[in-house]
Amino acid sequence: MADPKIKRALISVTDKSGVADFARELESEFGVTIISTGGTARALEQAGVNVVPIEKVTGFPEMMDGRVKTLHPKIHGGILAKRDNPEHMAEAREHDIEMIDMVVVNLYQFEKTVESGASFADCIEHIDIGGPTLLRSSAKNFESVTVVSDPSDYRSILDEMRDHDGATTYKTRENLALKVFKTTAAYDTAISTWLENQVSAQ
Repeated sequence: MADPKIKRALISVTDKSGVADFARELESEFGVTIISTGGTARALEQAGVNVVPIEKVTGFPEMMDGRVKTLHPKIHGGILAKRDNPEHMAEAREHDIEMIDMVVVNLYQFEKTVESGASFADCIEHIDIGGPTLLRSSAKNFESVTVVSDPSDYRSILDEMRDHDGATTYKTRENLALKVFKTTAAYDTAISTWLENQVSAQ
């Protein structure tokens, strides 16, 4: 299968360093449609990036203090669909699911929250659910989806897209997926270690 050209990107980040420039170049140079959520969408709009709010895609508002916003079939169907599987693509068309070719996500800063001495309740609120789910979905389908979890990768990804007519290479997508699974593994370890310490202290 040819390297997929990136046409739609979902961007939802806690660390917003460099993201406006990255999104602006995706949009202006490659014609990528940018879907975004909450504070990220506001930051991108303020930087002059055209943004499709997540609720326009899902048909549901962000709700429950942001706990539920990207956990929806129109998001994960667009990420997980196997592009070379006719049944997957037929189901996507049947349910009006458009493909998402790039996911740019970094996670709530759980470890920093714990280190700050925050309350138990605040630490719980900084356990990211949607972010790791987006990352894992995208990494699982790295054959078709470019998943970006580290702002330091923005520049090299843009350079590669310039060299490959708006696409990334299989090897790059594979390496980015590996980075994701290492990131989510470390994130879950930090959470489980913290919660184990809380339980032990009771």
